[in-house]
Amino acid sequence: MDSTESIPHTGFHAGSFSANHETRAAAEAARRRVRIMSATLLPPLPHPEPVAAPAARLTLKTDGTSRGLLDGAWWPRSRDLLSELPALTDVLDPLWGRITRIAVNPKHWPVIPPKVPVHGHIVKVGWFTPEIDPHKLLLLSYGTGRWDLLIIPPETGAESAARLMAAASDYDGPPLTASALIAADEARHGVLATDEPLDPDEAWEYEGGASAVSVSAAVPRQTPSPGRASRLIIGM
Repeated sequence: MDSTESIPHTGFHAGSFSANHETRAAAEAARRRVRIMSATLLPPLPHPEPVAAPAARLTLKTDGTSRGLLDGAWWPRSRDLLSELPALTDVLDPLWGRITRIAVNPKHWPVIPPKVPVHGHIVKVGWFTPEIDPHKLLLLSYGTGRWDLLIIPPETGAESAARLMAAASDYDGPPLTASALIAADEARHGVLATDEPLDPDEAWEYEGGASAVSVSAAVPRQTPSPGRASRLIIGM
């Protein structure tokens, strides 16, 4: 009998199992490296370009102390103060000094937040009734002054908005309150709301959307007539 027949084969089988296990582990490690390299070599996804917020639509008296009851007119795109105030303060802060507080009548504003973050600071918001005209925005700049703007309803048509902006910034016009000015325009020209039916894109924007194209492009820029104080018209 061959003397090797009595030698147990356990050591051989254990060695084979260990070798196979190491081979599988090495193969798995290689596959992981391939997956990591593949993931690393994939091109990064492009970042979406930020969409610029539309400019505020307003007109202001520009020279000297204001005469009358209004300092200009503002035509917001919605009744959302959180989205509308940053664009407004972007224009007014360099002109009037940092706007620190505003006040409105709550009649036409569904939500009035106590504070609104704008670019670089916080604007505190208050509401008063009946002390403030429902169609007026009161603005305060700490240590600088106070201004009153006619609020043109967001759904107003372009032609009506142009008339109201001109009237609110006209030094020679009668000293009307914001509501009286709107009522006078309605009485003279008919319904103040949309001059014509809105298409779906315009209706979406007036409800708070962020379309870059708006009816404001149809508002003509007002050119001062001889002898009349100039007006600053922004965001048309």
